[in-house]
Amino acid sequence: MSPNKREREYARRRHEQWMERQRTAKMRRRRTRIAAIAAVGVLGIVGVIALVSQTANKSAAVSSSSNPTTPSAAASATPTSTSPSTAATPPSPALAEARAWTADLTTSAGNLGITLDGALAPQAVASFVYLAKLGYFDNTSCHRLTVTGIFVLQCGDPTGSGSGGPSYRFGPIENAPADNVYPAGTVAMARVGNDANSQGSQFFIVYKDSTIPAATAGGYTVFGHVTTGLDVVTTVAASGVSGGKTDGPPSIPVTIQGVAVK
Repeated sequence: MSPNKREREYARRRHEQWMERQRTAKMRRRRTRIAAIAAVGVLGIVGVIALVSQTANKSAAVSSSSNPTTPSAAASATPTSTSPSTAATPPSPALAEARAWTADLTTSAGNLGITLDGALAPQAVASFVYLAKLGYFDNTSCHRLTVTGIFVLQCGDPTGSGSGGPSYRFGPIENAPADNVYPAGTVAMARVGNDANSQGSQFFIVYKDSTIPAATAGGYTVFGHVTTGLDVVTTVAASGVSGGKTDGPPSIPVTIQGVAVK
């Protein structure tokens, strides 16, 4: 082969190699662009999901405001950053062991002794026992007092806003009185309006006989009774609601410092 022919052959091969490198580089760039577009798409979808979730949570919190004449708790689960994390599902009613429990509440206003009925309200008692052992009620306020119509002190919200609770909700209603009468000393679960499955951590203590009409969903789960210290609640009630209102934070702040169950 002549020198000129060899040079042309060598040049042709170099050109083919250069073309191959160009094709490889082009394919690599194309794959990179596709991956980048896919990543942006995924991030966009995640962003939309997060936005929808936040919007839904905000709507739930706003639409579940307390009814002035009914013990209630908002549907959104919004514990504070200092409250213990809870399971996503309520504890099994079997935890109540179908027996009577005692709960000793230490509060800033005085101490209360409560008997819990694990036979008649197993789901509510299981939840209360679970949360108490978790320390969920520690350093939480009793955020609501009512002094006309119904007579209750409402507690159990770690946010102190009336809209907080654990990561789960439970139902149906258990052990509600057929006559809608809740005698003084009754301890019952708060819930959202006409939603039997919105019970969480908030509960109310009746300090004076109260008639609370049942809704379509039913009445309120009675899961315990105050055995000692009801005078602590009546003393708080006698001082009234902050600002002279009939429904709102008590004038005497009440903080649950701890709950021991056995």
